[in-house]
Amino acid sequence: MTIIDDGAYARVKKSPNTQNLGTAPAFFSCWDIHAYYGESYIVQGVSFNIHEGEIVALLGRNGAGKTSTLRSIAQVGSPQLTHGEIWLDHKPVHEMKAHQAAQNGIQLVPEDRRIIPGLTVEENLQLAQIAPPHGWSIERVYELFPRLGERRKQEGVTLSGGEQQMLAIGRALVRDIKLLLLDEPYEGLAPVIVDEIEKTLREIKKLGITTVLVEQNAVRALKLSDRAIILDMGQVVFDGTAQEVLDNEALRHEYLAI
Repeated sequence: MTIIDDGAYARVKKSPNTQNLGTAPAFFSCWDIHAYYGESYIVQGVSFNIHEGEIVALLGRNGAGKTSTLRSIAQVGSPQLTHGEIWLDHKPVHEMKAHQAAQNGIQLVPEDRRIIPGLTVEENLQLAQIAPPHGWSIERVYELFPRLGERRKQEGVTLSGGEQQMLAIGRALVRDIKLLLLDEPYEGLAPVIVDEIEKTLREIKKLGITTVLVEQNAVRALKLSDRAIILDMGQVVFDGTAQEVLDNEALRHEYLAI
C-alpha cells in the first residue's frame, strides 16, 4: 500500500493483491485498465480488487470515469479497452467479447435500463434466459420483486421508473451472475421509490452477490457498501472502507462535493 499525502488527506493506492480482507484471493480484479472513446482517453490506469460477496461503491464527480469503468469491465466495446487485465473467478475477462463476459457471469444494469419495447415483463425475463448459463428462476425473481409478478403480463416499457429498475435487475439475476454492475440505479426516481430499490439492494447484499454500484447519491451508496473506490479524471484516488469516506469530510468535499 502506498500513501500519498497531497495536503487535503492521505490518498491511498493499493495494488490488486493488497486489499484488506486478510490473505484471501480476490474474486474480481482489474489491473491498470485504459479505455478510450475514439481519441478521448477516459479510463486512465484503473486498478482495484473485489472479494466475493462484497458490495463496492464506485464514486466520483460527473465525468470522473465511473460509467466508463463499468462498461470497460463488461467489455461492451465502448469505450474500447486498450490496455490492462480484468479477471473474474480466475478467468481473463480482458480477452473476451461482451457476450462472453456475460456468459461468464458479468451482468451490467445500465443507467437507461434498456427494457425491450413490445415485450411484457415476463417476456423480457424469458429473453434473458434464452442462452445458457441460467441463474435464478423467473419465479424467484418475482419473490424478490412481487410487483413484477403482479405485472408479469404488462408491457415492460409501460412500468414506472422504479419497476423498470426492478425488471432490469431481475433480468440480470436470471443469468448465471457472478458480478453485478449497477449504473445509477436511483437515477430519476422519487425518494419513496429509491427507498424501495435500496431495500432490494440490501436483500441482494444479504444473498452474497458481488456488486459494484455507481451512484450519484454517494451517501446512500456508502451506507449500503462495504468498500468505496473514488475516481477522479479516470484514475483511482481512494480505495478503502465506505466508513472511511463517510468519516472523512475533506475527502468527500474534494472528490464528491458533499
